[in-house]
Amino acid sequence: MSNLQEVKVHGHIQNVVANPSPLGLFGLAIVTLVASSAKLGFTQGTAFIIPWAIFLGACAQLTAGLLDYKHNNTFGATAFCAYGFFWLGMALSWTVSNWWANGIIIDPHQMGYAFLGYFIFTLYMTIGAMGTNKVLFIIFFLIDLLFLGLFMSTLGWGGHLWHQLAAWSELGISIMAFYGSAATVLNSHYGITVLPVGSPFGSLARAAESVQSRNIAS
Repeated sequence: MSNLQEVKVHGHIQNVVANPSPLGLFGLAIVTLVASSAKLGFTQGTAFIIPWAIFLGACAQLTAGLLDYKHNNTFGATAFCAYGFFWLGMALSWTVSNWWANGIIIDPHQMGYAFLGYFIFTLYMTIGAMGTNKVLFIIFFLIDLLFLGLFMSTLGWGGHLWHQLAAWSELGISIMAFYGSAATVLNSHYGITVLPVGSPFGSLARAAESVQSRNIAS
C-alpha cells in the first residue's frame, strides 16, 4: 500500500473577470448626456436626472470600479469608484434641494468646494490617463474642463462663461465616453481593432515602457 502524503498548495485563485470598462464608460456617457441637457437649457430641473445619476452614474461606475480591483487595475478602479461616488453625492444633493430644503440652510458654495476637490483629483488622473490611451485622455481632459467650469461658476469666481464651459464639456464627455465604451466592447468582442483608441503617450508612458522592456529582457 503506497504512502499517502499531504500536499499543501499555496497561492491565490484568480477568478476570470471580463473587462468592466465598457459598462463604466456607458454609465458615464448616459449620465453626462442627461445632466448636460439641463446645463445647456435643453431640459429643465434635476428631478429626472437623479435616477440616472444613481443607477448609471453611480451604480454602473461603481460596479466597473470594483471589478477593476479584481483586474489589479488601480487606475481604473480608483477612477470609476471615485466618479461613481461623485454621482451618488450629486443625486443626494439634488434630492435635498428639490424636496428637503424647507427649513434648512443650503449654501451652494459647499458644492463648489466639492467640485474644486474633484478638479484637483481629475488633474492627476489625467496624467495617469496618458498611460492608457488617447480616448481616455480626452475624456479626462474634458472632465478637467467640466469641474473647472463647475467650481468657478458655483463659487462665483466667474461669469456665465464658466457655466457654458461646464455644459459643453459635459456633452463632450458623453460623446467620447460612448465612443470609448463602443471601442472597448467591440475590440474585445472581435479581437481586432474595430474602433481605434490610440496608444499611450507622454514622457511617463515612455519611461514605463522602457522599464518594462528592460525587465522582460533581463
